[in-house]
Amino acid sequence: MDDLFAPPAYAWQRLSPRYMSLRRVTTLVTAPILFTIPALVVGLAFGLWWLAAIFWGLAALIVVVRWVLIGRTYRSWGYVERDDDLYITSGVLFRSLVAVPYGRMQLVEVASGPLERSFKLATVTLKTASAETDASIPGLDPVEAARLRDRLTELGEAQASGL
Repeated sequence: MDDLFAPPAYAWQRLSPRYMSLRRVTTLVTAPILFTIPALVVGLAFGLWWLAAIFWGLAALIVVVRWVLIGRTYRSWGYVERDDDLYITSGVLFRSLVAVPYGRMQLVEVASGPLERSFKLATVTLKTASAETDASIPGLDPVEAARLRDRLTELGEAQASGL
């Protein structure tokens, strides 16, 4: 990580390694399915099996490229709890660093869909007074997500009471 988007003075927390596994499984399933359907239609309906092979090759290429990018994307995510705000950094090509002031938080939500639950993961979403500063942290261990929710709620209430 570079210093602008993840200042080294802080102890950055990382996502669960299971997040990479989740993303890789969805990539292994989604891309081949999306490209196999048109490949079969082209092959069976028109007998253009060479074109179907191109679809499958494209699916394989997408899986390989996403496989590499998933690792880089995973390493780009981080968050740190500071005295007055929460820093969240992410992105490979387009890096971002979001600072969410505790006093501006209106809602801290923990969500986990069926696929996330099967990988024992959760997402923490922060809603603020401004829609532009809403943020989320995916791929957290459920225990860490609950701890972070409780901590951020506590800090948000303490900071907001001073207004």
